Amino acid sequence: MSAASLVAIILLAMASDVADGRAARRFGTASSRGMLFDHVTDFIFVTSALAGLAYAGLIGSLLPILIVVAFSQYVLDSYFLFRQKSLKMSFLGRWNGVFYFFPLVLFSLAALEVLPTMLSEIISTGGKLLVWGLTLSTLASIADRAIAPLRE
Repeated sequence: MSAASLVAIILLAMASDVADGRAARRFGTASSRGMLFDHVTDFIFVTSALAGLAYAGLIGSLLPILIVVAFSQYVLDSYFLFRQKSLKMSFLGRWNGVFYFFPLVLFSLAALEVLPTMLSEIISTGGKLLVWGLTLSTLASIADRAIAPLRE
C-alpha cells in the first residue's frame, strides 16, 4: 500500500470517528452500546496500527502494550468497579484516545516519497517524540484510574 493511501485511510478513519459521534448526539441516537462499539473499534484500529509500527521497528512496543492495559482497565473498571451502564471516561484517557491517532498520521506522512528527506526525518522524529509523550501519559492514565477508587 502506498504511503498516500495510508494517510488517506487514517484521515478518513479519524474524520468518520468524529462525524459518527456528532451525528449520533445530534439526532439523539447516541447509546452506551454505540459508545462501547466506537471505543472498541478505535482501540482495535489504533493498537493494531501502532503494533504494526512497532513490528516495522519505527517505534518501541511499549505504547501498544500499554494501550491494551489502559483500555482493558477502562472497560473493566467502568462496568465492574464503578458499576456503570456505560463507559466512564477520564480526562487524560479521553485525550490519549484522541492523540493515539496522530503518530499514525505522522509516520504515514514521513513515508511519502514526495517529501524532501529532511522533512520526512523531522516528521518521523516528531512521531517518535509523540509516541514517548503518549507512553508517559498512558502510564499516568493507568495510575490515575488505579487510584480513582481511593478518591471515591
